[in-house]
Amino acid sequence: MSLISTPFVGTGADTALHVVAAVVMVGTVAAALYGFWKLHELPISKAHNRKHHQLGLITVLTWIGFVWHWVWVLAVILAFVDGEAALRRIRDIWREPAHGGDHA
Repeated sequence: MSLISTPFVGTGADTALHVVAAVVMVGTVAAALYGFWKLHELPISKAHNRKHHQLGLITVLTWIGFVWHWVWVLAVILAFVDGEAALRRIRDIWREPAHGGDHA
C-alpha cells in the first residue's frame, strides 16, 4: 500500500459514499429553497392572520419582491404595521396641545 493511495476508490464503499453525498446535497439545496420560500411568503401569511385590509396589495408586492427585493421590504412593512392605529396616533399627536413654554 502506498502513502499516496486514495481510500475507498474502486470499492463498493466508493459508490455508497457518492450516493450519500448526493442525497445530502439535494436535501440541503431543497431545505434552503424551502426556507427561502417560507421567509419570502412571511408578509402574506402575516396579513392573512391579521385579516389585513390590503391583502391583495401585500400579495402583489411579495411576488414582485422576487425580482426587486426592496419591494418585498415594503410588503413586510405593510403586513406588520397597523396603518389605521398609526394614523390615529399621528392624529392624536397633532391634536395634542403644545406643552412647555409661553407660546402665543
